[in-house]
Amino acid sequence: MTGRSGPDDARPIPQRGDAGHSSGWEDDPDDVYVVDVRGRKQGRGADAARAQRAARRQGATPPPVGPPARPRAPRDPDQPGQGGQPRQPQRPPRPRGAARRRRRLVALLVGLLVVAWLAFMVYTPVHAWNSVTKVDTTPAGVRPAQSKGYNYLLVGSDSRAGLTKAQRKEYATGNAAGRRTDSIILVHVPESGGKPALISIPRDSYVPIPGHNSNKINAAFSFGGPNLLVETIEQVTDLRIDGYVEIGFGGFASVVDSVGGVNICVKFNMNDKKAGINLKKGCQLLDGKNALGYVRARYSDPRGDIGRAERQRQFLAAIMKQALTPSTVLVPTRYWGFSHATAKGLIVGQDTSMRDASRVLLAMRAVSNDQGLSLVVPLQNLNYQTNAGSSVKWDTPRAKALFTTLREDKPLESPPPGTDGKPSGG
Repeated sequence: MTGRSGPDDARPIPQRGDAGHSSGWEDDPDDVYVVDVRGRKQGRGADAARAQRAARRQGATPPPVGPPARPRAPRDPDQPGQGGQPRQPQRPPRPRGAARRRRRLVALLVGLLVVAWLAFMVYTPVHAWNSVTKVDTTPAGVRPAQSKGYNYLLVGSDSRAGLTKAQRKEYATGNAAGRRTDSIILVHVPESGGKPALISIPRDSYVPIPGHNSNKINAAFSFGGPNLLVETIEQVTDLRIDGYVEIGFGGFASVVDSVGGVNICVKFNMNDKKAGINLKKGCQLLDGKNALGYVRARYSDPRGDIGRAERQRQFLAAIMKQALTPSTVLVPTRYWGFSHATAKGLIVGQDTSMRDASRVLLAMRAVSNDQGLSLVVPLQNLNYQTNAGSSVKWDTPRAKALFTTLREDKPLESPPPGTDGKPSGG
């Protein structure tokens, strides 16, 4: 028999229990099959098998056999692990004790640095003070009674001590031996309120000098050094001097250079060969050489010695303002340099303490911040003819009134009459 079998050619499938059926059939329901005469397998999975065969004939990948997959829920980007970015592995939480110890360590280190900085700030001036030159400034004779407040004598001398030959030439200081007063300033620090004051005493002031008749006040320094100068000041002011501070040419220039120069507004062109300067009008940064010439010059100033005294007070205030800026105080090398340069250039009285010197410096700073007064002893005549030559005569009534105010430590809030450096005439 050839060809495909037709429906009439199908033979019945033997059934269990039929006559003539082989006794080899086992009565097991799991062994029952239904066979299609066309060779097709019926039952569970038949549809899937047909789909696989159809896919193979068409050259496509057959679909997987198995139960249909469950539909996926839509992604929620706000839920962890379902956003567009892959989930990053999370570090295990650090122990709280370790974080607490770390914070304590940082706080400890910061505290140690602050303490070390404060210790350095205190130690530096104390160490520098050991290099200050101390001299006897105790005046002879009867001294005025102690009064409220503090009165210090601040002197700028033309001492060349410590200057090399090259520096004396650079600073145009000459080679004069010894030292003479180039500026005299009375510093008043109040106790009962009011502002501190820097009061210039012109060096050509004509006053009585104990044991030497009347003369220019700077002659007292030449005759008897700091002792006689202090005695003279006490006699003409009736104020007890509580401390003496002197700085020479060399020390002045070194202090200026140690803070990187000082900003000064020059009011007019200054070309003074004797002072070694040629400065143009305007605000500028002066180094030690030009700063020294600026405070020394008198021949290029139309106001002469009075104008110079005003520039000296201006400069003292400016240098203290610069010295106390963060650029000086917060830089250890500069702070150290300023403290030691200042100390090496200073001469103080044996009874003048570091605290006294600090009061003088703070008074200068107050003036620089407009919290202090910059004054001149009341004057009457700037060209008073005497046996010592052209001198400066004080306005005696106003001068006495000023010194009485200082002696009684009355608060000063504004310049008293006649303290602007302008002569009253006569």
